[in-house]
Amino acid sequence: MVRDPSGPLNILLTGCAGFIGSRVGQILLGEGHRVVGIDNLNTSYDVRLKEWRLNQLQELPSFVFHQMDITDSQSLNDVLEQSAIGNGRPFDSVINLAARAGVRQSMEDPTGFYETNVLGTLNLLESCRINSIPKFILASSSSVYGDPDAPSDPTTGSSFVPSRQLAEDLPTDRPVSPYAASKKAAEELCYSYHHLYGLDVTAFRFFTVFGPAGRPDMSIFRFIKWIAEGEPVMVNGDGNQQRDFTYVEDVALGICAGLRSVGFETINLGSDRPVPLNQVITLLEGILGKRAHIEHQPAHPADVRTTWADVSKAKDLLGWKSGTTFEDGLKKTADWYLENRQFAQTLEL
Repeated sequence: MVRDPSGPLNILLTGCAGFIGSRVGQILLGEGHRVVGIDNLNTSYDVRLKEWRLNQLQELPSFVFHQMDITDSQSLNDVLEQSAIGNGRPFDSVINLAARAGVRQSMEDPTGFYETNVLGTLNLLESCRINSIPKFILASSSSVYGDPDAPSDPTTGSSFVPSRQLAEDLPTDRPVSPYAASKKAAEELCYSYHHLYGLDVTAFRFFTVFGPAGRPDMSIFRFIKWIAEGEPVMVNGDGNQQRDFTYVEDVALGICAGLRSVGFETINLGSDRPVPLNQVITLLEGILGKRAHIEHQPAHPADVRTTWADVSKAKDLLGWKSGTTFEDGLKKTADWYLENRQFAQTLEL
């Protein structure tokens, strides 16, 4: 059984310099837990932003950092053994937020995505088994649902799902990118370890997370930078595609709530409110006080038309729901950019 998460925990947090991971680390450390962070600080996007987030964590007590890759099983086991000895007791939980993320990027480097997202997850699961760590949290993605608006059978034109709202019991056997497929594979590995070894697993499917210090390759960061700096705003397709944008603080709180014992569960973390990209741009024009100069490009074949999370399971099992409105989250994100503009505008998109 997983120890009571209301008491101090000894937690291994991978991807600690990442967008979501850094905020999870801050919350856990603020609650008095001990966090051992792992991150390889790779160059999948501008590493200066990862270093900026890591610096925020390293200012907090009870945080230990190791720069390493979760695909290196020997180094991973060494860290687990050293940290357990140094702390006097083994880890209570592994939160695996280390991942190669991005639908389009996965088309350029599918092997790299599989190594991190699948082999890396397998290494961590094996570490849990070998070291008797009872709890595992996986960062998965809404991408596993595929495209709910695309026909699943081109001969009949039947829909993938009857509704665009995505619940955890829907089929996830039609991923439309290597990224989505790698996340689905990681979920399946987690279930295998739950079934064989009794590992308690919560796999969270994130829906388009955004917020301050977010990834510069994501649409909201790009839109803010392009509008603020008077650059053309590139939009794939007509801009009517919708995303269930979810504020990073809410997602991080959901992950922390997932430390409780659940057996094995896949759980959506989303806002339950899809927003069209055109509306995002209009809102940012108002926040930044500048007009966007939009340039449309062809729709990308790996992009889905709409994401919309059914979050009833998160509410029932974890007492969680998104508490930040999209408008408030967007303003906080734009404010961060403006407050850190000298640094933020130099980040590579």
